[in-house]
Amino acid sequence: MASSTWVSSTTRTTVRRWEWSTRRCCGTPRSSPRGGHRPRTPGPDGASWHRVPAHGRVRFPPETVGGGVHDGIVSETTSPLDPVLDAESCYVAVSSRDRRYDGVFYTAVRTTGIYCRPSCPARTPAAANVTFHRSAASAQAAGYRACKRCLPDATPGSPDWDVHAGVAGRAMRLIADGVVDREGVEGLARRIGYTPRHLGRVLVAELGAGPLALARARRAQTARVLVETTDLSLADVAFAAGFASVRQFNDTVREVYDASPSALRARRSAAGSDGAAESTAAGTLTMRLAVRTPFAATALLDFLAYHLVPGVEVAGPGWYARTLDLPHGPGTLRLHLDPSLDDLEPGRTAQVAATFTLTDLRDTGAAVERARRLVDADCDPLAVSAHLGADPLLAPLVARHPGLRVPGQVDGEETALRTVIGQQVSVTGARTVTGRIVAAHGTRVDTGVPGLTHVFPRTDVVAGLDPETLPMPRARGRALVGLAAALAGGDVALDRGPEREAVRERMLALPGIGPWTADYVAMRALAHPDVFLPTDVGVRTALTRLGADPAEAIAGSDRWRPWRSYALLHLWQTLMPPTPEPAPQPTDLQETS
Repeated sequence: MASSTWVSSTTRTTVRRWEWSTRRCCGTPRSSPRGGHRPRTPGPDGASWHRVPAHGRVRFPPETVGGGVHDGIVSETTSPLDPVLDAESCYVAVSSRDRRYDGVFYTAVRTTGIYCRPSCPARTPAAANVTFHRSAASAQAAGYRACKRCLPDATPGSPDWDVHAGVAGRAMRLIADGVVDREGVEGLARRIGYTPRHLGRVLVAELGAGPLALARARRAQTARVLVETTDLSLADVAFAAGFASVRQFNDTVREVYDASPSALRARRSAAGSDGAAESTAAGTLTMRLAVRTPFAATALLDFLAYHLVPGVEVAGPGWYARTLDLPHGPGTLRLHLDPSLDDLEPGRTAQVAATFTLTDLRDTGAAVERARRLVDADCDPLAVSAHLGADPLLAPLVARHPGLRVPGQVDGEETALRTVIGQQVSVTGARTVTGRIVAAHGTRVDTGVPGLTHVFPRTDVVAGLDPETLPMPRARGRALVGLAAALAGGDVALDRGPEREAVRERMLALPGIGPWTADYVAMRALAHPDVFLPTDVGVRTALTRLGADPAEAIAGSDRWRPWRSYALLHLWQTLMPPTPEPAPQPTDLQETS
């Protein structure tokens, strides 16, 4: 007998516990498609709820799931294990070819042995012939191949990994950054704080695939993009995508795409709808990052340009560039944030061009993932807008900047140190001080890009500085050095592996780190979508300008959950000045003084 639970759709609390017996269906060979619909039963209120084991995964009726395009598809649970799919609702999305669900789930067709994105233009298969998967890796592990027509892996990722801070979401973010390729499953499990075996069980239960299969799916996707859209040799593609050998690369591509790498390259003339673009020189790649529309590219560029650090970042009309500190050497990133991206039709997939210059092509996957984090590529803007746009105070702001993103980061530790430097000073002052620290203690790099001269100082370097010599008040200097020491020593980890609340508690235990700093780091470095800064001066100023009583609006900010980070950005956006000219670059004299 296995214990199971009814979960209330309104309070999300356990209301009744009961016993039931379970039987396992006979499995099918691993190489053949398999799957089936989850049995359903009427719940206490007559709604269609799932009767499930004690891990508590259930479907909430669509009308009870808070606004957005995921209504009825996935839902929260009382368990740390996050959403499940509802076959009936998924099939409705597939039948309507709804692009909003691309990347949220994948459709596997038993009769053809392929898996597709929900918006695939092919004829809709019969409901009896399809199953649904939370990840491409799950479909691949079940023996399905990627559809050659809709290219299901060329979509933005699921926004659930940022909304949910559970084990599966944290693991997916680390896998996307290439942790399994560099450190193995043991390294991934260590960062999460689980044993490898238990982590594998969690991922299989939630995503239908273990960490190796998920990492393999990521490598296959990167390889396909590089094969079809660059002039890199196939051997270079294999190692750039993270494969250990050319043979492993060939076997994986054949299994996932039912075509050899050479055959995929032959199709390059037909490519272009998904993704990525060209190779201009050895170590230089231009790729396209898939994002959901609407996408407020101009507002994102304005934020990045306003906060740029001299020597590390530069910006101009329609573009932003910066240096990268990657596992195998420094690199650069240039994002092409064309204003035309602001005007694209909502509910579709846009492409943000990103040019990378890499010391080692093995860093391709990590560099792409960091660029995606920076532009908040997995955001579901329609879900955010539907919720915040229903609020009388925020509705005009949402209408003014539809698709506003929360700018992410390419290095969580850098973001944390910059946040401390910027405590209680203006943005302009923070840029100036940070630029001086970069010039004095950052690593000089030859990028060939005017203004990009340094990689941001590493934590072990900052941890060794004398706070008395830093160009800031002594208390803040001690806080900066103390945080750097905690990051360098592993006491605080910002690699998105630990739980967000645990990171916050550890930061708050450090001298000079208060709630504003810890929460801002959670929003930018850990991609927390539900952060609000009630003590922020900018928030209070924005609310006053909007004619609201700051104390009253802040007290009622819980109504903006679970998207308070986006509400915060909308408020800050009202205070944004015109995009400034890039600050003067440090001179050799400044560096040695």
